[in-house]
Amino acid sequence: MRMRERSITRDQIFSVVDTFEIIESNPDDKYLPSYLVYGKTTSAIIHVLFGIDCADNNIRVITAYYPDPAQWMDDFKRRKP
Repeated sequence: MRMRERSITRDQIFSVVDTFEIIESNPDDKYLPSYLVYGKTTSAIIHVLFGIDCADNNIRVITAYYPDPAQWMDDFKRRKP
């Protein structure tokens, strides 16, 4: 899984649940409605893309990454044009 290559652990994702903020939503995504969230740890900002499987009552982590400052505004919540 790419999260491992990016040195993002499941524990790290769980540790920032309280700071999650939905920054993009795609309810009509190809397989499942998806939501990109912003999360802040004590030392880093991460983005996590979740797929929401309402029928089976599951939430799936699609990917997680450290946002690239070249692609995101200073707050890391809005993409650069």
